[in-house]
Amino acid sequence: MKIAPFLLAAALLQPCVANAQDRAAIEGKFQGWIEQTVWPRAQAAGVTRATFDAAMSGVTLNWDLPNLVIEGAPEDTSQYQAEFRHPARYFNADGLVYASDAGAALMRKHAAVLAEIEARTGVPAQIIVSIWGRESSFGAANIPHDAFRILGTKGFMSTRAPYFTDELIAALQIVAQGFASRDAMRSSWAGALGQPQFMPSSYLKYAVDGDADGRVDIWHSEADTLASIGAYLAAHGWKAGRDWGFEVNLLPMCPAIWRGQIRG
Repeated sequence: MKIAPFLLAAALLQPCVANAQDRAAIEGKFQGWIEQTVWPRAQAAGVTRATFDAAMSGVTLNWDLPNLVIEGAPEDTSQYQAEFRHPARYFNADGLVYASDAGAALMRKHAAVLAEIEARTGVPAQIIVSIWGRESSFGAANIPHDAFRILGTKGFMSTRAPYFTDELIAALQIVAQGFASRDAMRSSWAGALGQPQFMPSSYLKYAVDGDADGRVDIWHSEADTLASIGAYLAAHGWKAGRDWGFEVNLLPMCPAIWRGQIRG
């Protein structure tokens, strides 16, 4: 039996049409969620309607993000963070050489600022600079995404939706309080901001003015970036005098080792 070409084409296109219709329906639900869920929370957090509209107007779902929970589709539970994937890529030799050389030069450039931060927070200069290098290649990394689109998408339909909804509210507060303009809110695919890659709530809690210019600018100011990393680590219990690692003596913890009962 022969099938008419136009019937065959229609049959092949049917899943695509249905998918487009499904996406359109979900986009509609997303816009409803912005208005009915996000706006009341933003308003309660002190965000004006004008600021809210300027931030969220035209924001649509980013269907290319990982870890989305989409109606009718299997849940994506893959691990996309580079530091939790193949270590050879994360610690490749060329990248480490560049980080070491660039980091040493930046430690010399910011020696006075780093000394002041270490005196205040207890966090060594090499730790702060190393984190800066790893998070954004010392500010050189491309941070291409619209934070409100990223956080909105993940707040609406990701595996950690409540967390990202909270971060969306924090991002709105950053703009509402005048810390950054709407256009400056560029993020990673996970919604992290600026050179230290702070989530919006971390910016509100830990970002500090490192160059005493009256602004907290982790997007452009290297001093603010360094001071903010130090403040973050200090707030999370960094102990003065600690380096990146220290020797651990396992013998008192495991007598079986020195008894010879465990052999390596």
